[in-house]
Amino acid sequence: MALLAVAAGGIWLFLEVADAVRDGEVRALDETVLLAMRTPGDPADPLGPRWLEEVGRDLTALGGIAVLTLLTTAAAGFLWLAGRRRDVVLLLVSVAGGQLLSLAVKRGFHRPRPELVPHGSWVYTSSFPSGHSMMSAVTYLTLGALLARAVPRRREKAFLVAWALVFTGLTGVSRVYLGVHWPSDVVAGWALGASWAVACWLVADLLERRRRGAGAGALPRDDGQLDR
Repeated sequence: MALLAVAAGGIWLFLEVADAVRDGEVRALDETVLLAMRTPGDPADPLGPRWLEEVGRDLTALGGIAVLTLLTTAAAGFLWLAGRRRDVVLLLVSVAGGQLLSLAVKRGFHRPRPELVPHGSWVYTSSFPSGHSMMSAVTYLTLGALLARAVPRRREKAFLVAWALVFTGLTGVSRVYLGVHWPSDVVAGWALGASWAVACWLVADLLERRRRGAGAGALPRDDGQLDR
């Protein structure tokens, strides 16, 4: 029920932000936050020393296609070798489906990128929602949940999920810091990505429970085979 509430809450938040973006209600807040990450009087200069800007580019790569593809491929290969075939399917459906959903929503809104500041990273799609933020949420939360299921203690599970949230959060913040996304793009990406990841997990869990229930309902026959 808690996960269902998270998924529903994420969808609600995304819709609320989408309505505010469409009506122009968050434009002033977006501009304020974006400019707060720039040197006063010089919007072309991100706040902080030069090395911090390089760190921002490193962090934004956590949500890039190349990094997420390599990470997903490596994780899927490991799970396959470990005999966890259902987890492979869950991971691939979650990540691939999330990417398709992100592109579809971007095309539907077609929001322009921020023009207040120079972009610190090359971009080629529309702005809403942030694809990096959404896909980092989808990928890291799915992987965090899969890893958490493999460890016994709650603190270990909490540690894994917490780091998944950290990676997701840092990716989104870096997009605003580099000037390639409005803050509302990032919030919407986080919300939709988390909802999608949790929804995929709930569906997979439901199917697994039904499979186990069907197996438990099988009765042995006199000839040693199973009967229903």
